[in-house]
Amino acid sequence: MLRKITLCISTLCVTSVVQAQQARNFVCPISTDGSAEIHVSLPSNPSGRAVVCCPGGGYSHLAFQKEGTDWATFFNDRGIALITLKYRMPEGDLTLPLSDAYSAMRLVRDSAEVWHINPYDVGIMGSSAGGHLAATVSTHAPMDAAPNFSLLFYPVITMGQGTHEGSACNFLGENRHNPAMIELWSAEKQVKHYMTPPTLLLLSNDDRVVPPVENGVAYYSAMRNDGLDCTMHIYSDGGHGWGYADYFKYKHQMLNDLSLWLERLPQHSPNAVRVSCVGNSITHGHGIDMKSLFGYPAQMQQMLGEGYWVRNFGYSARTLMNSGNHPYMKENNWRMAQDFLPNIVVVKLGTNDTKPENWEPHANEFAADLQAMIDTLKTLPTHPRILLCTPLPAFKESWGIRDSIIVNCIIPTIRQAAALNEIEVIDLHSLVDDEKFILPDGIHPNVKGCTRMAEIIAERIKQDPPTPQQLKKLKKEAIKNSRKKQRNK
Repeated sequence: MLRKITLCISTLCVTSVVQAQQARNFVCPISTDGSAEIHVSLPSNPSGRAVVCCPGGGYSHLAFQKEGTDWATFFNDRGIALITLKYRMPEGDLTLPLSDAYSAMRLVRDSAEVWHINPYDVGIMGSSAGGHLAATVSTHAPMDAAPNFSLLFYPVITMGQGTHEGSACNFLGENRHNPAMIELWSAEKQVKHYMTPPTLLLLSNDDRVVPPVENGVAYYSAMRNDGLDCTMHIYSDGGHGWGYADYFKYKHQMLNDLSLWLERLPQHSPNAVRVSCVGNSITHGHGIDMKSLFGYPAQMQQMLGEGYWVRNFGYSARTLMNSGNHPYMKENNWRMAQDFLPNIVVVKLGTNDTKPENWEPHANEFAADLQAMIDTLKTLPTHPRILLCTPLPAFKESWGIRDSIIVNCIIPTIRQAAALNEIEVIDLHSLVDDEKFILPDGIHPNVKGCTRMAEIIAERIKQDPPTPQQLKKLKKEAIKNSRKKQRNK
C-alpha cells in the first residue's frame, strides 16, 4: 500500500514540475496526513547525484533551514539535487520518522527520470538527531530505500551511554531503557558490510551536546573494524549544531573536505552490470583488513571497471545447507543479494558445510539446497548469469573444515548441479592451489589470494558464456552419469 501511495505522490510531483515549466524548487507531500513533505531543489546542470537531507532537532523539532534548505546552493552548484525532508516527530512511534525517510528515498528514485537523477547515486545526509535518522536508514533500510552514501554531521549515533538524552527519549519513548531496543537503534551496533554505504563524518571536538567519542567516532570505529569505506574529519572547536551557518569558523575547510569527498565518491551508472557476490567468510573477507578495498569482490570491482557494479553479500560461517548450523539462505544477506537485482551472481559456498556437525547429519541435503538456491536465482526478473565456484582448498582442518569432503563430495555435487541447470562452474579449488595465497589458518585467502580469486572470476565474467549447445552437452553427460550412479547403487 505504501508503495502505491508513493507512486501516486510521485505523479503529483512530476505534474507540478511540468506545470511550473522552469521551476527548480518545489514541495511534495510524502505522508497521507500531509504533515511530512520534501522540499526539492534541482540543479540547472544535473550530475545525476542527489542527497536526501534530514535536519536535526532532537526528534522534537527541525532546524529546517540551517541544517536543511540552506545547503541547496552548495549542492546545486555541484550539480547535486537536494531533497530536504520534513519528517514527523516520533512522539512514541519511532516508525514515523523512519517511514518518512524511506518514503523520501523511494520517491526520489521513482522520480529519477523526470528529475534527472541517477537512482543508483542517491545519498542521505543528516545532522544531530537527523544524523541518527540518516545512520539508521543506512543500517536498516530495505534495498529500494537504502542510500548509496551517507553524510553525517555531528550525529547522534548511540541510544546508550553517551547519547543525546533528549533525542533518545523522544525516539525510543517508553522503550528508552529497554536493552534490546537500545541495541537495535544504536547505529554503531548495526553496521553491516553488505548494506552500510560509504560514509563521511564531520564533527567538532568540543561538542558537549552530542559527545563525539560515543557517537560519531563510535560509528567510524564500527565501520573501520568491518573494513568499510568511512572518512572522518574532526574540527578542533565549533560546538554543536553549526550546519551551514557562517559563524562556524571552519566552514570553508569543512565545505572543502565535503567537496573533495564527493568528488572521489564513485558514481554507478544505471546501465552498469550488477554483480552479487554470495558466499561465506571467504567472500565476506575474513582476516582481510579493509575488505572494502582488498577483499575479492572489491578487487574484482577495480578489475571490471565502471561498467560493472559489484556488491559483497558474503556472511562468515554460513552454510549452503538450510539444516546447517548457520544457513546462508536464512540470512538478510541472501534477500539483499536478490533485491539488488543482479545481472550476474557469483556463488561460493560449501566450505562450512564440510564441518562434522553439518556434513554428518545433513550430507544428503546439500544437492537439494543448492538446487533451491539456483531455482530462486532463476526466478529473478533480471534472469542473472549464475557462476558456481568450487570452494578453495582447505590446507588445514581448521574449525573441522575438511578438504576430503570438498574434493569428493562438494565439488562433484556443484559440477552436477551446474551441468543439470546449464550454468557455469569456476574451479577455484585447482586455480588457487598454493599456500602462499592462504592465511595461516589454512582456509581463508590472504590479500594475494583475494587478488587471485578476483582475477579468475573477473576473467570469466568478461568472457562470453558457454553456448547453449555446450551447456546442453554437459547436461546430457551429467544425466548419463547420474543414471549410471543410480544403477550402481
